[in-house]
Amino acid sequence: MSGLLALLDDVAAIAKVAAASVDDVAGMAAKAGSKAAGVVIDDAAVTPKYVHGFEAKRELPIIWKITKGSLFNKLVILLPAAMLMNAFAPWLITPLLMLGGAYLCFEGAEKIFHKLFPHGDAHVEADMEVGDPVHLEENRVRGAIKTDFILSAEIMTIALAAIPEGVLWMEALTLAVVAIGITVAVYGSVALIVKMDDIGLYMAATARTGVGRALGTGLVKGMPKLMALLSTIGTAAMLWVGGAIIIHGLDVLGWPLLYDTFHHWAEAVGHAVPPSIAGFTGWAVTALADGVSGLALGMALIPLVTRVAGPLWRVIAGSDTGAQ
Repeated sequence: MSGLLALLDDVAAIAKVAAASVDDVAGMAAKAGSKAAGVVIDDAAVTPKYVHGFEAKRELPIIWKITKGSLFNKLVILLPAAMLMNAFAPWLITPLLMLGGAYLCFEGAEKIFHKLFPHGDAHVEADMEVGDPVHLEENRVRGAIKTDFILSAEIMTIALAAIPEGVLWMEALTLAVVAIGITVAVYGSVALIVKMDDIGLYMAATARTGVGRALGTGLVKGMPKLMALLSTIGTAAMLWVGGAIIIHGLDVLGWPLLYDTFHHWAEAVGHAVPPSIAGFTGWAVTALADGVSGLALGMALIPLVTRVAGPLWRVIAGSDTGAQ
């Protein structure tokens, strides 16, 4: 009997450790996921464009294909790569973060540049000229998964950097939780966004009350504005997160000038305002400085990427068909 009680005590102790481990994983995953919030916002803002122009019945299947590709990117490719890098080459994390941050700065700046100086994109125009809807859908899904891979790599690297060093399996499980949670959040939100106008049309046509019909009509009319707002938020998030990654990376690598300067500005502004808003204003100053830095870097990268790196990559990848 005493042996049975001892066994039950051991089982209870193991259960407590397991429960604590689950809580630790959930807590670390939440913290790590929040660090990647800016990239997640951009991912959710970018994806709806890939279903634009298709029949309504194809929107959710396309999003499901992209979701499966995103999970494959994160769980099968990026998670093992991140764990190997963390185990054997942790010094690579900061440079890779900065590389991803530079990409975010370029993407954000390119969107602003395109708004200020509209220009055509030969590859997008070639995509739109595809006559076969099935072929067009395949092209769009492949393009979305490629874009997702870059953003997912940044998300996973940011998450890895935010996870405290510990037991290997807990780090891997935390990354897996982050990967699945963020993918569900992003593509669940995208599915809701792209179907919201259909929901609005249904409500406008079938609601029994005037309020319901008015709400449906409001959804239909408001979705274009919401999409524009999401695009703006996504662009700002890219510049802010990208700039912050670069500034913090420079500090880690031994060049703290910009990091220290921005924090001194934030502290000075925080001391000049009422204590109740000092924390927010300090954060806002830092975020603004990071965003402006990200925009400046992104603008500097536009000619390098579009005229040198982009064409070179297309040649290497064998996809440089060339715009005629």
